[in-house]
Amino acid sequence: MNEPFFTTSHGVLYDANCLEVISQMKSGVIDTVFADPPFNLGKDYKNGYNDKVEHTEYLDWCQKWILECCRILKPGGSFFLYATPELAVQFAPIMGMLLDFRHWIALSMKGTYPRGKKLYPAHYALLYYTRGTPRVFNKLRLPIETCRHCGGEIKDYGGHRNKMNPEGVNLTDFWGDTSPNRHKKFKVRPGVNELKLVIPERAILMSTEQGGIVFDPFGGGGSTFQAAEKHHRNWIGTELYDSDYIRKRIEENYPFSASKKPRYNFKELFKNEDKQDEVLRRIKRKGLSSGAGSHIS
Repeated sequence: MNEPFFTTSHGVLYDANCLEVISQMKSGVIDTVFADPPFNLGKDYKNGYNDKVEHTEYLDWCQKWILECCRILKPGGSFFLYATPELAVQFAPIMGMLLDFRHWIALSMKGTYPRGKKLYPAHYALLYYTRGTPRVFNKLRLPIETCRHCGGEIKDYGGHRNKMNPEGVNLTDFWGDTSPNRHKKFKVRPGVNELKLVIPERAILMSTEQGGIVFDPFGGGGSTFQAAEKHHRNWIGTELYDSDYIRKRIEENYPFSASKKPRYNFKELFKNEDKQDEVLRRIKRKGLSSGAGSHIS
């Protein structure tokens, strides 16, 4: 396995194709996968990536990385896949081949527009699957929603406000307090509208404890990695085009963690090629040592 492009106290980033890295990883080593893949919409990323291929070719590629992500999950691990509803209905059967369905989380999309003879598109999907019963499921709460103008509470909760938990309301499978990143024809960093931090952040907090390992095959703007750093989760990821941007983002937000040696042994996530090489080196050293001893005696 090649050396990482960038490391932190918690994480490892590879500047490589995700399939090249995942294929070398052991099965059952990751607690949570969060994936925000390209959607094959024909956007110009200005970095050489072709975002418009034949749909069958795109789905074939997606099946490969989705199944590999399923394979590397630990028993009880979680897989969150962010997509448009049109793609989500095609991704779900692939995930269902190896994992169990938990939720279709709807993320509200504000400020969009009707498209032809279709309903007003008002949400994106965050598919949530697990490998069997989730090993970790932390119930998250949101603050009581208030009016941004007057500061008053928006809902009356059926007259039972006095019985509400002071820590807030339970998170549901409809996230109306955030919106997905908008899809512009051109996506050029800096200044691109990245996936909001709160989206991978909630997925990570819901499905991991401190020290858990998060994998993101499409690092993009680095939202997943920043969320992992913020909440002391270990992470590993790949990004083929924007690794420099991710490094700068982590350096700016977590300068004391950036470029440090990871606190966890990330090499143990990979198959035994390194260990096999070490065994061969030991055998070779023993042979040399034995030969030298015989010569001296």
